[in-house]
Amino acid sequence: MGISQPTASRIIAALEKKVGVALLTRTTRGVTLTEAGSDYLVRAEAILAALDEADHAARGTGELRGLLRIALSPQFALRVIIPRIRAFSDAHPHLRIEFILNDEKQDLVSDSVDVALRVGVLGDTSAVARKLGVAHRVLAASPDYLERAGVPKIPSDLSRHTIIVGPGGRGLEGWAFRKDGKTTSVRVEGRFILSTAEGATAAAVAGLGIVSSGLPGMLREIEGGELVRVLPNWEMGSADIHAVVPAGRAAKPSARAFVEFIATDLRDSPPGGS
Repeated sequence: MGISQPTASRIIAALEKKVGVALLTRTTRGVTLTEAGSDYLVRAEAILAALDEADHAARGTGELRGLLRIALSPQFALRVIIPRIRAFSDAHPHLRIEFILNDEKQDLVSDSVDVALRVGVLGDTSAVARKLGVAHRVLAASPDYLERAGVPKIPSDLSRHTIIVGPGGRGLEGWAFRKDGKTTSVRVEGRFILSTAEGATAAAVAGLGIVSSGLPGMLREIEGGELVRVLPNWEMGSADIHAVVPAGRAAKPSARAFVEFIATDLRDSPPGGS
């Protein structure tokens, strides 16, 4: 915010004195919110959001201003969201947009996130979520790898192959497949384990093995021939795409407008064409 650390400390100390409770816990390793601080922040942000809403309504122009903080995974940002938002950005030239990119799920309150886009199971059931679409999960490998190791014909063949595991596959005991109404599960162990989905896709392109990922995360490589679908006649299920806002917080007008824009765009042009 352009202020010094001592100035920030004095402002916070004055606020804590006014409300009569510690809002932050200070240690040599850092500063974190207390339980009272977290509750105070949520309530204060709701008030600020209401003020932002009042300003927005008073202008009556539909123009959005300020800063919109969006949290999502790097791969989903680079491959799905950023290529789609130019029209939204052009419509609101005075709105600043900050992307918080992390394959780990961010804490919406402590990271001051206005809206998060998440693919897969939602961990925080108290958050307010809106389903935006579906990302189908697929297997893929490079043509070079399949030429060297052979092409799996049925799911059980995967036990003889090198497996690449990204963040979405960590902690899973196996991969489930469905065909002709029947379900089968294959236990897999990753030889290459990567903390980012984009890294897992790159490992597959490099010929290191077979990777499982959402189709949007590999579509460009599949269409370009760098990767080939493996077991394409078997379904691996799908992951829901949600927009999430923190519980107890009124969504900013910019956050609501962004979610509506992305929901419409994903409905009209689904990621992966599905």
